[in-house]
Amino acid sequence: MLRFSGAGVSDVGRVRDHNEDSAFVSPYVALVADGVGGAAAGEVASATTAYVVSATALSRFGDDLEQVMLDAVAAARRNLAVGVCEDEARGGMATTLSAVLCDGERVLLGHVGDSRAYLLHDGVLRQVSRDHTYVQQMRDTGQLTGDSAAQHPWRNVVLRSVDGNPAVDPHDIDLDELDVREGDRLLLCSDGLTDLVDDARITDVLRLVDPHSAAAVLTQSALAAGGRDNVTCLVLDVVEGPQVVGDGRLLGAVQDAANIVDPAAVHLARADTA
Repeated sequence: MLRFSGAGVSDVGRVRDHNEDSAFVSPYVALVADGVGGAAAGEVASATTAYVVSATALSRFGDDLEQVMLDAVAAARRNLAVGVCEDEARGGMATTLSAVLCDGERVLLGHVGDSRAYLLHDGVLRQVSRDHTYVQQMRDTGQLTGDSAAQHPWRNVVLRSVDGNPAVDPHDIDLDELDVREGDRLLLCSDGLTDLVDDARITDVLRLVDPHSAAAVLTQSALAAGGRDNVTCLVLDVVEGPQVVGDGRLLGAVQDAANIVDPAAVHLARADTA
């Protein structure tokens, strides 16, 4: 059976005063969520989404991957909607999401926003996610070249995200089955890495044997380049072996339970004050 063997690092960076990135890494589920810049409560959006998506996927191991991903993101949107109802200051909160699910045979990528997923196969790095940004849209229509896009003042304007609007079409998230095999390596990361570290450097670092070392060096590379945003990197080796049991590891904002919107907890709190 295929599964992931990897590690991750999440760092607040050198400029921000708190971490709005959240991540989760486990043998069959891994994800990065980054609170959308400029929106309220980005850490709540990313933490809630990371928690709901990972918990949903873990509880439904063996189910259809596409349906699990769609249901998990829909559940995250519902929780975010509850969070906004409970605190109007959170209005507009949203997050990116790059998540991979594995059922032992297939690997599915679910992606929305400008966090990224990369695949390293036979030493060649390829971005397997597509940025949902204003600048990427302009590049697609030929209005911008690669060089000018990298310096465009609107390069971080995100057009699609996971937010608190349950009415959004559930297929608003990109779903792509990844052609991976044993020995391949995946990278999930927030734009705190890719805005500052180029693909050549990423490729070199991903050739390090140890996944944790690779994640740590990538993070340090972003910090050395200025670290102007939160930085999160997950490095996942695709391995084959018997099924394993393990809940996984939380990183970033999702480590603080106060950032997670839990409708059940809200219901209990209301009952206690009634």
